[in-house]
Amino acid sequence: MTLEERPLHKEFGRFVVPSVIAQWVFALYTMVDGMFVARGVGELALAAVNIAMPFVNFTFALSLIIAVGTSTIVSIYFGQGNREAANRAYTQNIVTVCIASLAVTTLVLLNLRRIALFLGATPDTLTWVMQYVGTIACFNLAFMISYYFEILIKADGRPKMATVMVIIGAVLNCILDYLFVFVIEWGVLGAAVATGLSQLAVAVVFLVYFLSPKAKLRFARFRLSPRTSWRTLKLGLPSGITDFSAGMMIFLFNHAILTHISEEAIVSYTIVAYVNTIVVMSMTGVAQGFQPLVSYFYGRGQRAQCEKLLRWGLITAMALSVAIMVPTFLAAGPIVSIFISPEMAALREYSVQVFRIFSVSFLLLSFNITFSGYFTAIEREKSSVAISLARGFLLIALSLQVLTALFGGAGIWWAPTMSEGLCLVLTFILVLAYRKSCPRKEADETKLTLQPKKSSVKLES
Repeated sequence: MTLEERPLHKEFGRFVVPSVIAQWVFALYTMVDGMFVARGVGELALAAVNIAMPFVNFTFALSLIIAVGTSTIVSIYFGQGNREAANRAYTQNIVTVCIASLAVTTLVLLNLRRIALFLGATPDTLTWVMQYVGTIACFNLAFMISYYFEILIKADGRPKMATVMVIIGAVLNCILDYLFVFVIEWGVLGAAVATGLSQLAVAVVFLVYFLSPKAKLRFARFRLSPRTSWRTLKLGLPSGITDFSAGMMIFLFNHAILTHISEEAIVSYTIVAYVNTIVVMSMTGVAQGFQPLVSYFYGRGQRAQCEKLLRWGLITAMALSVAIMVPTFLAAGPIVSIFISPEMAALREYSVQVFRIFSVSFLLLSFNITFSGYFTAIEREKSSVAISLARGFLLIALSLQVLTALFGGAGIWWAPTMSEGLCLVLTFILVLAYRKSCPRKEADETKLTLQPKKSSVKLES
């Protein structure tokens, strides 16, 4: 990553747009599985895939913790001109990813039935949940490596390549889903195998790139550094919590629905969860997109550039949330009809109703996720963890408890809006604390000395 005369807003677009597209494609992986399973096996099998989703989110979140932490450290080192330290951190953490993935695979396969029951599997869905979770666990190394490389290749200066590779993986997933679910008729097992093989293919291609002379990041000899591991964990944890929040929300909602409504309503929530995942991943894409740029300027001590990128990130995230919320609210009926057959008219009508209630929360989460990503990029990990943990678990659990106590099952669908609203208050408090911690004089001097007529950066593609 080297500085050159190139407008900063162009670099912002060059990094953020591919990052958002890549996150959309990741979200489509599980949605495609759901579509094929719903049409090839049935609505109850779709509910089983939804019950298994928290495990898939956990796998991605664990990889993201290491990847985002590494990306932030590497970008700061690049800003400081210390490429050797960047390579050591990159290599140490890819070894960490491999060890973590193998440990997860072993634990899951030894406790498969217990995990399926813990996730919320019922007697009708237990076999399918075990098939899906067990198969994904076997491909866990591929999942985690591919996601790690997808994040690090942006820090390497090639965001477009990340997007292209993720799209190729998604297309391959669709082809294999059709083959394994409809042609070979493997059902839920086939959907899981298709997803695993597509991730494996992407991981192999990414690995070939990082072994090539084109890569700026190189594998290097390293001595295990507990300090690097701890720094990686602190910086990556907020992003991991944000990514896992979708899975945690599915877990909490599944249990609340089974307690207060019925197993059939899980099908309704499955459809809502797919769209919610796309929204969350869009905001995550914005945060991950500008993170290497912010960390780069943070490493150079250029606060004004960091805050300019933050403003653009907030505007982009809010625009995306509106652009997704309005069409999905208006097209709730056609979206629901993709997953639920015409014979189940009552379930269709109910799903459309809860879909529209749930979509209100999309307008609030953009601010929370963007600020959390920014705080990570400038190494204010405590503020980032507070936002991510609050919206990803604490506040959604509190909202579900309060609203179901007051309104029963109907309150479930308003819980995300209440949770994101409460988290937004927390975010504003943390932002005010951040502003107070930055001396006014220092900020003024930064604006005067570090804003040339053309503020620019070039990250080699």
